[in-house]
Amino acid sequence: MRSMSSDTDITIHRPEELGTSLREAWHRAMDESPEYANPFLAPEFAAGIGRHRRGGARVAVLHQRGEAVGFLPYERGSFGVGRAIGLGLSDCQGLVHRPGVTWDARALLKACRLSVFEFDHLAEEQTPFAPYVTGTFASPVIDLKVGSDSYPEWLRGAYPGLAKTTLKKERRLTRDLGEMRFVFDERDPRALHTLMQWKSAQYRRTGRMDRFARPWIVNLVKDLFHVREEHFTGLLSVVYAGDRPVAAHFGPTSRTVFAPWFTAYDPELRYYSPGLIMHLRMAEAAGRRGARLMDMGRGDKEWKDWLKTRELRVAEGFATRPHPVATAHRLWRRPVRGLRNTVNAHPALREPADRLLKTVGTLRTSGHRSDSDSAGPLAS
Repeated sequence: MRSMSSDTDITIHRPEELGTSLREAWHRAMDESPEYANPFLAPEFAAGIGRHRRGGARVAVLHQRGEAVGFLPYERGSFGVGRAIGLGLSDCQGLVHRPGVTWDARALLKACRLSVFEFDHLAEEQTPFAPYVTGTFASPVIDLKVGSDSYPEWLRGAYPGLAKTTLKKERRLTRDLGEMRFVFDERDPRALHTLMQWKSAQYRRTGRMDRFARPWIVNLVKDLFHVREEHFTGLLSVVYAGDRPVAAHFGPTSRTVFAPWFTAYDPELRYYSPGLIMHLRMAEAAGRRGARLMDMGRGDKEWKDWLKTRELRVAEGFATRPHPVATAHRLWRRPVRGLRNTVNAHPALREPADRLLKTVGTLRTSGHRSDSDSAGPLAS
């Protein structure tokens, strides 16, 4: 235990080894501070990273007057270089705390034995980290409504501009391939396997890093698929035409926040706009089941602009304390992030970059087996 101030102490734990009382205190902090209700901030997500990613997954627990009131999940690497847990996968990061709790960022890093703490989806209301923010970005969300309307009625009310075209494509899908049906909570692991194959192929086609070529990510997703807790449920949703899967999504949901994560579809059926159908179906079903917010995550995508009702703000940056490693890490990482953000923020740069990546992806995949035959770790 390390003293942070006269009335705050910090203990460090492995997230997968947290006891019941600390997990319950973490859940209580999520409930009392709605801005931290995102499932990526839940202890179940941190525990999954701890189980499957080698290295230093940790949780700093803040105690005041003997009570656990704050939780910072992070990963500690060599030389005290730290990062938000699941950096690169998580769409929401930060220190989850009960209302009114404050802390000192440098004292927190010292207690965690970190010289630097990197984040790229920091939630709002993280005031002690504000001096270290290098940029803020829109995170589009959909405010979900609970109602008794049928799906077509809900769609016409929520998205009148999209309703006619989307319903027409759903009817055409039924006519061409078989009765379309949507399963919000699919428990068949074969459908999860299909999703990961589709997504892996999509990453390669578009020249992006194939996350599902990394066994630890495959194992993490398979693990979270079986987690069904009040504050974190791994949810697989599938659109079928007859018995044929058309599109699928896997992501976490808490009691009130649904967080899209991995969505993919059969590329042979792109004409039917299966990705858009999937997101609209998920939004309606999530609201019907009690979620109040669908957080689509940071990123400029046309479909997000179509669907969003408003935007949250998330931040990226590097919290540091005086240390040579912190200076070197910031000098190395900040220009890389800056270049990426510049490209993403300007369509005149982003579109040529996307075309280049797709060309690279085409050349890369043309020298390998077909997508259906090159599952890599997904075949396990």
